[in-house]
Amino acid sequence: MTNLDVALKAIAEPRRRDILRLVQTIELPAGEIAAHFDVTRPAISQHLRVLKEARLIAERREGTRRLYRASPEGLAEVREFLEGFWAEHLGLLKEAVESEQRRSAHDYSAN
Repeated sequence: MTNLDVALKAIAEPRRRDILRLVQTIELPAGEIAAHFDVTRPAISQHLRVLKEARLIAERREGTRRLYRASPEGLAEVREFLEGFWAEHLGLLKEAVESEQRRSAHDYSAN
């Protein structure tokens, strides 16, 4: 399984996407992250572990605390994939619209 596959599988879970949003611009301890959710702290720890293994978050230790933040490096591969997917489909949509416009112009000039 590629790093991209692991990352996409990790963010398939809505709660993990919510965690990523929480730590996207600030570093937070696990307890503060857990306080945002109506699940057990061990459940949040499991989500953090999955995100960390997918390289989507980074962990830093400060004494006995573990602080988490989004990992721009890990997210870059996911972003690149999605942007490529989006660009490809926009190109196909552009071709379809242009083809339809040409067809409409031809039909209009034939009448």
